[in-house]
Amino acid sequence: MLEKDPNAFPPAPPASLDDARAVLEADWSAFTRIGRMSDHWDRPGWTAGHRAYYWMVTFAGANGLVDEALSCQNALAELAMDPVPADGLHITMAKIGNRAQVTGPQLGALASAVRGTLGRPFRLLAHPMAGSRGAIRFTLTPWTELVALHAALTQAGTRAGVPGGRGTPLFRPHLGILYNNRDREAATPIQAVAALRSRSPVELTVNAVQLVELRRGARAYRWDTLHELALDGAVQP
Repeated sequence: MLEKDPNAFPPAPPASLDDARAVLEADWSAFTRIGRMSDHWDRPGWTAGHRAYYWMVTFAGANGLVDEALSCQNALAELAMDPVPADGLHITMAKIGNRAQVTGPQLGALASAVRGTLGRPFRLLAHPMAGSRGAIRFTLTPWTELVALHAALTQAGTRAGVPGGRGTPLFRPHLGILYNNRDREAATPIQAVAALRSRSPVELTVNAVQLVELRRGARAYRWDTLHELALDGAVQP
């Protein structure tokens, strides 16, 4: 279902979505091959008043994740990147559209169409640590359930007629903890992140998705949750 594309990161998906070693290797290998990191905040269209709607998985009450993210942020403090706040940790699932493109009734209809179609809750591991061109992040394993969730959300958006974003073939799950805030050589961040890769992963449970209105504040993303939809049934073993 996933495809190789130079605009995705990693450009090539892992050989297996369920094999943690394959996912970790794909993420780390891609990060170590970049020569420079770019300014994450240098993105056209993100003005002070810009708002957009997204599907996200958020982690209110996930104390283990918060503690590990803070510990890793502290260990990487000399990089002077912008930390993701404890209440800002998230997995971006799928774009719905900008506020100018999507109406409130459309969002309500989309949420109603999605409800009951998302499968069962599932577990993930957040592994310290890798990165991309613009961020430092946890690698998530496995990917199968996240890819299936992305596909369900994207297909519902297509049926609802919202603009949407990247299709499922280009989806690369990740969970960022630091945003790079300037153009720089990548060698020093890669070396610093490498020292954290022996840390134990954190177990997470995905039991809901949130439809949010996203905005950008002072070097951080903030959002208002408009709809929260539970995944149905017992957690997958």
